[in-house]
Amino acid sequence: MDEKRRAMVLGYVSAGALSSCAVAPRMTRGALPTPPNAGAPDSVEILRVWAQPGVAQQVTLNVTWKDEAAWGLLLADVARHAAKAYAASGYDEQQVLARIRKVFDLEMAHPTDLPLQINAKPD
Repeated sequence: MDEKRRAMVLGYVSAGALSSCAVAPRMTRGALPTPPNAGAPDSVEILRVWAQPGVAQQVTLNVTWKDEAAWGLLLADVARHAAKAYAASGYDEQQVLARIRKVFDLEMAHPTDLPLQINAKPD
């Protein structure tokens, strides 16, 4: 990952601030708890993301929907959930959501890296 390019794209975010934000000190290590509806017979896992300091995130996903626009809904929901989680820690929810959206738009316009297809083996 090119840290100079990342800092340029994000503008107001220093590369150090980004990496410290990506792996918070209170972050739980290992897998997150499974949500209650995961046990439903018609449920399916759609997205899994792992982060490690200094390494690109690793993403596993199911295409799932016939209409790819559904990913826009999912990503918006994830952003709102993240903003609410930060708000529970004392951050301003609207400011967090605005910051997520700003960086999302910047990253979409000027990617700091490109996805690398890795065919992971199913569990």
